[in-house]
Amino acid sequence: MNETNRLRLLEIDSAINLLLGVALLGMPQATIAFLGLPAADEIFYVSILGAVLIGIGIALWVERKNDERWRGLGLFGALVINLVAGGVVCVWLVIDPFAIPTRGYVVLWTVAIVVVGTGAAELITLMRRRTM
Repeated sequence: MNETNRLRLLEIDSAINLLLGVALLGMPQATIAFLGLPAADEIFYVSILGAVLIGIGIALWVERKNDERWRGLGLFGALVINLVAGGVVCVWLVIDPFAIPTRGYVVLWTVAIVVVGTGAAELITLMRRRTM
């Protein structure tokens, strides 16, 4: 993959993180209920997750801008985050400790597949860049 594809992956990954982060930080209980996810007794951790996702999204966007004055989260960092986060969600879904509606399972599997898929695309991009 060329530089354009690398930048496009950073842009897509950034947008996903920013959108989910804003939803979790701004409306944690409403987002959880809407998506059918496991209930959180305290919104503190959901808000922190939202803030972390926003930070990751901004770091990816800064990296995508390719400005020499600023460095963001590179493709390898995004790859690690995506594979670890997506992998953990997959493990939780396989262990199945949740009492959530089908909608919640669909949302979580979709998120896991998108996140792991994005990580796989990032891995392929990095591997191709190293062999060129």
